[in-house]
Amino acid sequence: MAKMMYRDAIRNTIFQEMQRDERVVVLGEDVVGGNGTAGGPEAIGGIWSTSTGFYDAFGPNRVIDTPISESAIMGAAGGLALAGKRPVAEIMFADFIGVCMDQLWNQIAKFRYMFGGKSVCPAVIRMPVGAGYNAAAQHSQMISQFVTNMPGIKVVMPTTPEDACGLLRQAIRDDDPVVFLEHKFLYAMSGEVNEDPDFCIPFGHARLARAGQDVTIVASGMMVRYAETAADDLAQDGIGCDVIDLRTTSPLDEEAILDSVEVTGRLVVVDEAPPRCSLATDISALVAQKAFASLKAPIEMVTPPHTPVPFARELESAYLPSPAKVAAAVRKTLEYR
Repeated sequence: MAKMMYRDAIRNTIFQEMQRDERVVVLGEDVVGGNGTAGGPEAIGGIWSTSTGFYDAFGPNRVIDTPISESAIMGAAGGLALAGKRPVAEIMFADFIGVCMDQLWNQIAKFRYMFGGKSVCPAVIRMPVGAGYNAAAQHSQMISQFVTNMPGIKVVMPTTPEDACGLLRQAIRDDDPVVFLEHKFLYAMSGEVNEDPDFCIPFGHARLARAGQDVTIVASGMMVRYAETAADDLAQDGIGCDVIDLRTTSPLDEEAILDSVEVTGRLVVVDEAPPRCSLATDISALVAQKAFASLKAPIEMVTPPHTPVPFARELESAYLPSPAKVAAAVRKTLEYR
């Protein structure tokens, strides 16, 4: 085990997979850094510093700086995957998924299905998501609801450095396309990481981040951190919460959610996406359909309002979920006895 930051867990995992498998290539805007030149203090490996040193180690044929064109990045990733490579493509901000939606939704997601299983498309599409840096409406959005809705795409949202490592390695080795959502606010957070070069976390298995008997809290990515903080605060008042970290939203670990609700009888879903047609509404509907008899209180959702992400610091703070809002929702479910 080693302690490292989330961004370093991502970088190290990709680097190790590139060493292990020459089919793994990296592409995206400024993934080399330093104006596309090797070495030097400017070669930081993109604005998120998740590909530092790649160019020097693997060269221009495997570390590819692309034009500022998300449609080109996504299209190239799909083509490389069909040609036998294992591309790890970076869309610098997930907000620009709209520019390359056709290549992802109509092409990459459907190749295996349309070709009757005779072809695979092992492309990993990394997308930084989320607000918290006052980057305004076009660089702060959560897009999990869009990609989770796409059949043929596996969607991963790691919270801890160890999960980022294990899930990313699983994604790179998977024969299906994977959208890998990394919350920008998590990049500098540290944690223990399993250094086994074959350490993988299977998709569709949620993590129990906290255990309790009173209320189930379901979240993913950065929202798990808020849920954990809320659960720790509530525990001081004798309120125990199951905090379920989904890890992957497609496939979804329905069993973990339903098993917990059958014990607690109460559900709070925390989601950074706007509330209409979101993961929060999807999970709420799932529990209402399959565990209604277990519920002791109405389901609570902690989400932003149905508006764009504001730019002003105070407005962004008011817009986003928070540990205080999660705790308030938990207490509201406990009003029903």
